[in-house]
Amino acid sequence: MPYISQEARTRLDDGGEPDNAGELNYAVTRLIDDYLVRKGMRYGNLNEVIGALECAKLELYRRVAAPYEEEKMKEAGDLYRSLER
Repeated sequence: MPYISQEARTRLDDGGEPDNAGELNYAVTRLIDDYLVRKGMRYGNLNEVIGALECAKLELYRRVAAPYEEEKMKEAGDLYRSLER
């Protein structure tokens, strides 16, 4: 967990947008922590959070990262000779 400045924490806590990866990590962490405070620290709630994070990660990769990488591969050429037929 990157520890960002108090000024950045206040800005994000007041609804500001993250400007970098550390601030995005902080915003996601705060959202999760607030959820756990409301729902309680129980295995099931931790499992829900981890599952939601994993599904969000997989969906981001499937919908955004993979198509981006496919396009870059077409532009620059494939790296994997083992896939050539």
